[in-house]
Amino acid sequence: MTTQPNGPAGPSTPPITRLLAPIRAQLRLAAALAGTGQILTLVPLAGIALIGRQALGLPEAAATVPVLTVATICIAALVVGLSLLTLAEYLAHLADNSLTDTLRNRLTERLTQVPLGWFTSRSSGSVKRALQDDMNTLHELSAHYFTTRARCFGAIAAAAAFLALVDWRMAIVSLAPFPLYYLIFGATRKSIGPDRMASYVSAQTAIGDAVGEFGRAMPVLRTFGKTGEAHEAYSEAVHRFLDAFLRFTKPLVAPLATANALITPVTVVSIVLASGALFIGAGWMAPADLLPFLLIAPGVSAPLLLLGFMAHGLAHATAAADRIDAVLNTPTLPVPAPGEGVTPDGNRLCFEAVGYAYEDGTETLSGIDLTLEPGTMTAIVGASGAGKSTIARLALRFFDPTEGRITLGGADLRDIAPAELYRRVGFVLQDVQLIHASLHDNIALGRPDATREEVSAAARAAQIHDRILALPQGYDSILGRDAMLSGGEAQRVSIARALLLDPPLLVLDEVTSAMDAEGELALQKALSELARGRTLLVIAHRLETIIGADRIVVLQDGRIAETGPHEALLARNGRYATLWAQSGSQLPAPTQDPEIAR
Repeated sequence: MTTQPNGPAGPSTPPITRLLAPIRAQLRLAAALAGTGQILTLVPLAGIALIGRQALGLPEAAATVPVLTVATICIAALVVGLSLLTLAEYLAHLADNSLTDTLRNRLTERLTQVPLGWFTSRSSGSVKRALQDDMNTLHELSAHYFTTRARCFGAIAAAAAFLALVDWRMAIVSLAPFPLYYLIFGATRKSIGPDRMASYVSAQTAIGDAVGEFGRAMPVLRTFGKTGEAHEAYSEAVHRFLDAFLRFTKPLVAPLATANALITPVTVVSIVLASGALFIGAGWMAPADLLPFLLIAPGVSAPLLLLGFMAHGLAHATAAADRIDAVLNTPTLPVPAPGEGVTPDGNRLCFEAVGYAYEDGTETLSGIDLTLEPGTMTAIVGASGAGKSTIARLALRFFDPTEGRITLGGADLRDIAPAELYRRVGFVLQDVQLIHASLHDNIALGRPDATREEVSAAARAAQIHDRILALPQGYDSILGRDAMLSGGEAQRVSIARALLLDPPLLVLDEVTSAMDAEGELALQKALSELARGRTLLVIAHRLETIIGADRIVVLQDGRIAETGPHEALLARNGRYATLWAQSGSQLPAPTQDPEIAR
């Protein structure tokens, strides 16, 4: 699979440069207008200083420009300056709207093409951060950063130029604190290494994810009396963020406090008064010449401080651009072009010398040869980390194997159109994914044209119909607004969805591993209905639930250690017998347990 660069600047340039490349010209124009406008809005300050000098009776001031002319020029400059600032903000926001619209469309398109396994390896908070939070951060950069920076530089340059015209010696003394501020602030910024910034951003992301998961999981956790676990996870995230925040900020406090103190208006005014007294006493300047410095020099503090704060925003925007760029460059899952997909001949699922390794090269599966005959049940068991769920997700083409191939009806999964594949292969996973929509729409997600009668029939079979009817709006209840479901109830909604889709091949991945006894009983009845007449691939958590399987496959370290029916594997006294003994299961196992006893 290949990725494409995200802009005309090419992949070797920083992500933030690539992302902003399409609107760079507009941003430069907006910045030029903003800087010019800011300079013009400062003309009235110069006019006030000039009129003040004339009012004090300085001979050279009185002979310059009439007061009415000065006032007219000041008003005209203010009007033109404000107009330019307004136009600059308008152009910047137009450019930002163009950028964010393009990026959101590109992100949405990319997320529809990435492997489904990409989502299972990331929290919903991480995906939301890229789509919403990072886009908002980038908006602050493109819509406000460049015009605000230009206004700051314009104000500083205009003030320095005017004061130099009045008295260049006094200008140097009055403005001396500002270069010192820049030197201290710049040195402090350079001390923030990439590792410290990455640690801080990572902790920020983690606490955002923890807050989201805490809120989403609370109804289920309270149902099962496990709120303490949620509090513990949230508290750990808070403590990690606090540690990262202190590591990030502690070395910055003293130098930044010193730098900020140097350029406060009080400090600048004090320096101007003290220096002015010396200059006047030495006969280097008239007392009235001190007025422009008292009016204008302290005004340089605000834009310079703003530039310092904007540097933090730029750092956050750079990190946001990195994350957005990473999503845009996520390898996509290749799918056949419309009309070119292969139609499977039957529903036999075959793993042929399948291996899978993560991006870092860590091998999860190796040499998996496995065939699921139509109408049979195959159970995958093994210790945690043996690769059970990886097999399930490969069968669903959440990602592709790095070795070998998987076929359905003789056709490679990579050659089957997704719509055709998921008509034939259904799944119920441990991590239920429901959407913010009505219960009807959640159940009919795979068949949006299904009638209300078909949806309710599937819900009855999934043992969730009565619970839905008890909701205020029944099947029209919106999840998250009108209805909060427990884990078992949400699982039964996903089973109803699978029943309505009616796929010939079904993948079940540890769907009852975290249920209480009452919820599991209802869920097992639903699974019994779902399993009837289908080919099953079951990832088992409790071994007593799969003793009726036609074949049990035992995984160990990503390889098939042994395979066979329950009794034969026990008699072999191998790895399965060890797992059975460790599980504490007792024969005979319940014959009606549907994960799935036949």
